[in-house]
Amino acid sequence: MIELLRTNDAVLISFVEALLRDAGIGFFVADNNMSVIEGSIGILPRRVMVAEADADEARRLFADAGIADEIRGEIKSE
Repeated sequence: MIELLRTNDAVLISFVEALLRDAGIGFFVADNNMSVIEGSIGILPRRVMVAEADADEARRLFADAGIADEIRGEIKSE
């Protein structure tokens, strides 16, 4: 799996989860339970991970949704 997004923004994470779920792209939110360690103050970013085979499709999905500036890595042209 590769990291596509790293953020402290819970709303953005929820939006990305909905986009990926609706597109049928499998994903994993890493560090989601770090609030236990940090005391729920939101300083540790969460990471959205997808399979490498789905990364380009997910990046295009993010770009189409207007959040291209949030993604890690470049969108490869077809």
